[in-house]
Amino acid sequence: MSDFHMSDSRAGGVRPGEQPWRTLDPRTIAVHCTWMGAPLGSLALTALATGGRLDARACITLAVIGAVFAAVTTAGVITWRRTRYRVTGDAIELRTGLFTRSVRAIPLHRVRNVDITANLVQRLLGLAVLRAGTGGGGQGGELSLDALARPEAVRLRAELLARAGAGRTGDPVLATADLRRLRYAPLTFWVVGGVFAAAGAVWRVLDGIGVQPWRIGFVRRAFEDFGHSALWLTIPLALLAVTALGCVGAVALYAENWWNYRLEWTDAATLRVRHGLFTTRSVSIERARLRGVALREPLLLRTGGGASVRAVAGGLGNREENRRRSVVLPPASRGEALRVCEGVLGEPFDPAGLTAHPRAALRRRVVRAFAWCVLPPAVALAVLGALLTPVLLYCAAGWLVLTAPVAYGLARDAYRGLGHGLRGRFLLVRSGTFGRETVALDRSAVLAWTFTDTPFSRRAGLVTATAAVAAGEDGYRIRDMPAGTAAAFAEAATPGMLAEFLEHGEQPPHIKGFVRSS
Repeated sequence: MSDFHMSDSRAGGVRPGEQPWRTLDPRTIAVHCTWMGAPLGSLALTALATGGRLDARACITLAVIGAVFAAVTTAGVITWRRTRYRVTGDAIELRTGLFTRSVRAIPLHRVRNVDITANLVQRLLGLAVLRAGTGGGGQGGELSLDALARPEAVRLRAELLARAGAGRTGDPVLATADLRRLRYAPLTFWVVGGVFAAAGAVWRVLDGIGVQPWRIGFVRRAFEDFGHSALWLTIPLALLAVTALGCVGAVALYAENWWNYRLEWTDAATLRVRHGLFTTRSVSIERARLRGVALREPLLLRTGGGASVRAVAGGLGNREENRRRSVVLPPASRGEALRVCEGVLGEPFDPAGLTAHPRAALRRRVVRAFAWCVLPPAVALAVLGALLTPVLLYCAAGWLVLTAPVAYGLARDAYRGLGHGLRGRFLLVRSGTFGRETVALDRSAVLAWTFTDTPFSRRAGLVTATAAVAAGEDGYRIRDMPAGTAAAFAEAATPGMLAEFLEHGEQPPHIKGFVRSS
């Protein structure tokens, strides 16, 4: 991305043979007024809570909203009139500014993704936001046109991808929307966490507008009834209600996010995923930036036989943006997830039969589970029981009896999830129990290897190898693999990268903090 400044006299005209400057859609001015929804909603809630009586504070707020509305509308009109864009022979340019004109340009050969999004208001007005980026992350690597008429945005995206070198050869569809996937929506943490997050947000809004939630009649009565009833009955009922609300919310959120979902190769060089009900999202991933896939199987989703898929790709922004934009398949059946992985990779994807890790890796997971989760609460309860009351000693014993089998089972599951191997041109890495993930990396994309250990893992003969990739999470770890074969496996995965460090095919006796870049 390049930024430079010029005066109006230099940027105002169009020389013969140059591409003309285009304007944004004038309806984008109306979108600028949507910010009024939050303060007007707060005033409505205040009027509802006070029986229609607005105090001086509410009147002042209403006057401020009117003044700010006039200012924002005026600024929106000026911004719209002074914003222009065009696609030249080798770049897309955006010109903005009132007193100082700024022209930002992205060379077409550096365009790595062209995304189209539209929130509910923009969809109702037939608008869309187009973002073209180089994948470098930050504002300097992205150019945003907010907003265009949707047909114009679709046409411009096709133009940019074509000018960037993508020739359309077909339209193979990998996956489309399926209502049967809704059954996987509740199998996430947000079934419970989402309810408390939503309740906290509502509580903050009410508190911010001067309404004390605990004084609302039905809220006060609910807490009183809860405290006066038998806890052995009210607590399970409350958990059941929270779970039911969470399931409904998870299904609604899933439907809104993945409505009209479609994953397809729009041409030989571009993978596109499109989805969204109120806010539509369209993300394009260039094949040249695609480095592999990640099959994600969190614990609850795995128990229900489901999985989701992310693309391991560069050019999708920083790490947080990459996690959000790289999802190519929402929670679905595991069989469908494997099929999508094969469609994205263009080769069979078989995560079964990976090389197992030594039993020492199991011992490490069992020790960590007991040391971090089981023993600290038990010791704390035992100490308090010895100092205060013997009842806490029974609580400590009960905690050990209940949590020890669970911790051991999770440790064994984490150990069974460990694995690594080579499948054709891909390196496969699998690990995790609560968030199990199987990653297939293009071996040619591995830029470096890092080997790390600790005094405990060194004593157990284990080492963690990290494959550095300029995509996705930047590095993917093979946890607790045998130290005697780590470098040899890395050399087999990326031939020639570690050859000078191996003598006659033997593993060096000690590896710690070893890094070798290609």
